[in-house]
Amino acid sequence: METAARFDAGAVARHITQWLHDYARGAGMHGFVVGISGGVDSAVTSRLCADTGLPVTLVEMPIHSHRAQVERGQEHIRNLCARHPLVSHVAVDLTGVYDQLVKALPEEEDGSGGLALANSRARLRMTTLYALAARRRALVAGTGNKIEDFGVGFYTKYGDGGVDLSPIADLVKTEVFALGHHLGLPDAILSAPPTDGLWGDDRTDEQQLGASYPELEWAMSHSADLATGSASVALSPREQEVLDIYQRLHRANRHKMDPIPVCVIPDDIRWGGRHAPPTRTA
Repeated sequence: METAARFDAGAVARHITQWLHDYARGAGMHGFVVGISGGVDSAVTSRLCADTGLPVTLVEMPIHSHRAQVERGQEHIRNLCARHPLVSHVAVDLTGVYDQLVKALPEEEDGSGGLALANSRARLRMTTLYALAARRRALVAGTGNKIEDFGVGFYTKYGDGGVDLSPIADLVKTEVFALGHHLGLPDAILSAPPTDGLWGDDRTDEQQLGASYPELEWAMSHSADLATGSASVALSPREQEVLDIYQRLHRANRHKMDPIPVCVIPDDIRWGGRHAPPTRTA
């Protein structure tokens, strides 16, 4: 499995920063709100937002969060607030809100509520970000990367997928890490295994997905080659396994990536067999 050998992190950082600045100004908004998780995606996104020179609010939203993730996020927040005078910090502890939601929901007899509740954490955080953004006339900046957003759909619909703009969604995970190294992010963030932080423990994305991000990047590229007929056919057993994982997840989560389906009403049904609205009579 091969990955891209060259990546101009400096040029990419400048391009995204200018894009963020221009988008916010064009939308008539004052800045950005970014949820901080302790991971590389939110760290890179928030740093790029801060580099625009516009106001940025960094938001901590713990929900029974793993202590190591919280500490990584807090270190990044301290560094960014010290570096940029227009960067501020808000902590909103959602643990009690989440516990009340769990208490109010009916119990699932088959024990299938685990993933639904994990996704509820992401949706509570999205609601919080938009509440803060509305007060500040700010944009909610998404932190999803290309593999998560367009490859395997590894995000929560109307949770971390609910954003105003996506600065790093055209970058695969290894490129996000390269950008993080270029930007001088804390070593604790750059060396930490990626995790979605929805379970309150230290389970990693790779453990949940069954493949590493470099493997999934290869599978995404290989799937595109298969679609054009330019892919090689000889795969190792592990390559075939990863490709199967990628394609299964892509199919299962396609509903997140496609536009919301709309039931279009044909004119002959809408107008009772006529092909035009009924004519009004005096």
